[in-house]
Amino acid sequence: MGLLQGASELFPVSSLGHAVLVPSLLHWSFKQSDPSFVPFLVLLHLGTATALLVLYRQQWVALVRGFFTAAIAGRIRNDSERLAMLLLVGTIPAAILGVFLESRIKSLFASPYVAAGFLIVNGLLMLGFELLRRRTERGASRTEQEAHFASAERISFRAAAIVGACQALAFIPGISRSGVTIGGGLIAGLRHQEAARFSFLLATPVILGAGLVEVPGLLTSGVPIGEYVAAAILSGIAAYASARFLLRYFRSGRLDPYGWYCIAAGLVGLALLHFNP
Repeated sequence: MGLLQGASELFPVSSLGHAVLVPSLLHWSFKQSDPSFVPFLVLLHLGTATALLVLYRQQWVALVRGFFTAAIAGRIRNDSERLAMLLLVGTIPAAILGVFLESRIKSLFASPYVAAGFLIVNGLLMLGFELLRRRTERGASRTEQEAHFASAERISFRAAAIVGACQALAFIPGISRSGVTIGGGLIAGLRHQEAARFSFLLATPVILGAGLVEVPGLLTSGVPIGEYVAAAILSGIAAYASARFLLRYFRSGRLDPYGWYCIAAGLVGLALLHFNP
């Protein structure tokens, strides 16, 4: 589960969808309705957040410094300060929805059918994002096409809020957080690689906040906390490798292959759940 979550979290294929669907397909002993299941998944996500902190450690130092500098001065004077405030704006929608819809969100984790169905929806979203993007591209080569779009620091605060609202959709198993935020970044006018960078930076505070809320639920008797921590470490290792790969891939790659994968995975998952319950 740790390797599965870490490998699929940053790819636009929904780690939550896989974490809910795969145990049911393989008849593992995990019970998605168990009270410790969601805290366990959040602990695995903390492994991912740790990997992202390591990957962007120098940038996060500049972002934290920029946030406090801009807050104290009351104005934004450089790119680090602007990006810090953009991330703050982008984090707010997911934080609000997470607080007010917590119980309804958790109820979705009990159904692998829901996860499989939303994997198909996620795939359609990925294809739709790329279709919209192609309509605004100019240039013969991929390098020329990408050159017309912006870096993460240059998007508007309204666009950051829209990308953050897209991130809130990822509370639904089957909807990829990285997929919808990268897609939102593309619509906001970011280059593919910059949309991925903004997505990875935006994920970190939301995951850490969820960890503070959910992980204490694991500190009860009967929970194999040592095994869970080991799984989180494996998740972090897999996530670090995934992030390095994706940042290279999105220099010229698109979301399309992942969209088709999600549609196929959702359809196959529904078929297997129906014929091999």
